[in-house]
Amino acid sequence: MATFADLSSDANQLQRRVERFHIVRERILSQVHRVIVGQEEVLDQILIALFVGGHCLMTGMPGTAKTLMVRTIAETLGLEFRRIQFTPDLMPSDITGTDIIEEDFATGHRKWTFVPGPIFGNILLADEINRTPPKTQSALLEAMQERSCTVRGHIYPLPAPFFVLATQNPIELEGTYPLPEAQLDRFLFNARLDYLSADDELKVLSLTTSTNTAEMTVVTSAEELLDFQQLVRMVPIADSVARYVVDLVRATRHKSDNAPDFVKKYVSYGGSVRAAQFIVLAAKARALSRMRYHVSYEDILSLAIPVLRHRILLNFHAESERIDADEILRRLLIDLPPKKEA
Repeated sequence: MATFADLSSDANQLQRRVERFHIVRERILSQVHRVIVGQEEVLDQILIALFVGGHCLMTGMPGTAKTLMVRTIAETLGLEFRRIQFTPDLMPSDITGTDIIEEDFATGHRKWTFVPGPIFGNILLADEINRTPPKTQSALLEAMQERSCTVRGHIYPLPAPFFVLATQNPIELEGTYPLPEAQLDRFLFNARLDYLSADDELKVLSLTTSTNTAEMTVVTSAEELLDFQQLVRMVPIADSVARYVVDLVRATRHKSDNAPDFVKKYVSYGGSVRAAQFIVLAAKARALSRMRYHVSYEDILSLAIPVLRHRILLNFHAESERIDADEILRRLLIDLPPKKEA
């Protein structure tokens, strides 16, 4: 039976973990802002993905600093960073690695030796992931879900933590391949980068056209990030808020009883159970980063669109009327508001 002293000690230790979480987060942002201007919402989503242990897809036009943002964040985390430039001729073995035959000159015998691919790192930058065919894109499926890689029947565990931060250009540009739905569903967020304001673009010019070079400082470690992921999962969520998440995700399915008419008209497939899981986990990380120890409806509303936008499959009615997933989700949040603040 735990004594009062034990409970007090546990509470103090938990408080120190929370304080360290806030310190590390602020230091990461401070380091990143030495290189990246603006994009506050996208940065927040990437950090949430890291603290949850999820993967993040970043969508934006060329020149919006997608690759630079990922590389800069990786440099501050003290993790092993790997980068893959996805091209049309990239093969799955170029990602996972492959077995080769080596000869033992002492015995003359030959044996299979596994040569790990670039997937065996902590942070994998999948640059322009939609510029390679689905066959190669799917090489990441097992890694993203199971944190392992299977080559010739052998299962190799990946380092922990493991994150895939992928960038893609909009699919209407030439030379791109839409990501398979199963691949998209593995991403916690689809973060969209827009063009900067005029003032921010002026700051970019000042940073990038001078002789000043920012050097990143490592602010955390792999072990600490794993501890933060456990800390995030300890944040409580009220039953009413969790029920709202379930109702919201179910409302994206056109066959659901509580789906609005516009969902039934424009949506072919809605979010899965994984979408609800990701919304709750992301909301817990957001609440903790705002120095709150419970999930509020505000957390859910602010993260629902980036979690769901790549999980909503629209039909030809939406395409013909040029209605995208974001518009459907915005209308859904208006049509299905929270009953009261948690």
